Amino acid sequence: MARFCSREEMPQAVTDHVRHCLGLAPEPGHGAVRTAKWHRGQVRKRQDVTYGMGRARVLAEAAIREAAQVRNHPPDLINVALERIVEASLELPAYSTLDEMAAAIRTEVNEAIFAGITARMGPDGRHRARGLLTTAGLDGRSMFDRLKKPAQRATWSRFKAQAGYLDRVDELGNTAAWLEGVAPGKVADFAGEAAAQDIDTLSRYEETKRLALVACLVHTARMRARDDLAEMLCKRVAAILKKARTELGEIRLRQRETSEQLIGTYRTVLESLDPDAEEPGEGPARAVAAVEEAGGFAAQLAGIEEVPAFHGDNYEVLVHRFFRKDRAVMFDLGGKLELVATSSEASVLAALQHARAYHAARRDHIPLPPPAGGENDAADSGIAFASTPSGPAPAAPRSSSASPSP
Repeated sequence: MARFCSREEMPQAVTDHVRHCLGLAPEPGHGAVRTAKWHRGQVRKRQDVTYGMGRARVLAEAAIREAAQVRNHPPDLINVALERIVEASLELPAYSTLDEMAAAIRTEVNEAIFAGITARMGPDGRHRARGLLTTAGLDGRSMFDRLKKPAQRATWSRFKAQAGYLDRVDELGNTAAWLEGVAPGKVADFAGEAAAQDIDTLSRYEETKRLALVACLVHTARMRARDDLAEMLCKRVAAILKKARTELGEIRLRQRETSEQLIGTYRTVLESLDPDAEEPGEGPARAVAAVEEAGGFAAQLAGIEEVPAFHGDNYEVLVHRFFRKDRAVMFDLGGKLELVATSSEASVLAALQHARAYHAARRDHIPLPPPAGGENDAADSGIAFASTPSGPAPAAPRSSSASPSP
């Protein structure tokens, strides 16, 4: 336990067992007070521990005060204090001492955080926060209840409802400015405390704490609303890619028959043009007749062009057939979410910005994004992230046909 226990804390079974192992008399007791003190000194010396309750309390208080800025649970605060005292090779104070210290410092730090949040909210922000606890909607329930509930199952059909909810939450205020300097862990704990209460119990809180908890709940609700929108987009894109893969599988099945027909026609053409044939003079005429019988030159060339276009797993070229009806909604989503690159590579965001700038354009060609540096057109135009179709491709001009799409 890294400290000496009082006689009352020691279980009798443990005391009896130790005395039996040492061959001591069953009667409890340690002898003279000076002897007990000397024994404790010997134990501390062997364990390389110093007795200094005053210094231990100072270290514990500093550690708890520092940890309370980012942590909120008392056990976490006590564990930080214990680690700091052990590092200093000091004997630990009683647990009750650390518990009371953690509770007092935590309350003091949280009150300072609450006061800072409510001050940054301003009069308008505080008024809107109070309104969440008093104003009921058309369904008889307050916006506060809606903030505590997660969104419905993230489906594309609920996009407009979720987007409207995000607009209403954003109208409550700039929570990022309200919570500036507050650790995310503290915000999550405060929001969880607010979500666990109803309006009646929360109204019994002191006003500064009540408004601060509501501000944290609004902040987490704003983040969750954006996460739900992003999840809707990811699910929709995954559904579109699945349709493209399915379409590719169906195309491959059709191409098997096309390939067999092309091979049969090619065999007939080779036999007709064989110089060792019995009637070589009529070979070209028979070859042309075989091609015409198979559908004509145009149909045969189109079939030949289609076969290599879908070699490998190149389903990306089919995606545009399925996202067209979702295009407007995707652009709306791109306008509601603030996307940030997770690395130094920002070509995707540059391409999205370019697409949003020209999404309403109706022309044969639109300019590619401005050069971002690189050796090829794709890198220069900021679209190097895009997949490359299989097979050689001709050099593309510095323009792109049709309207862009996300």
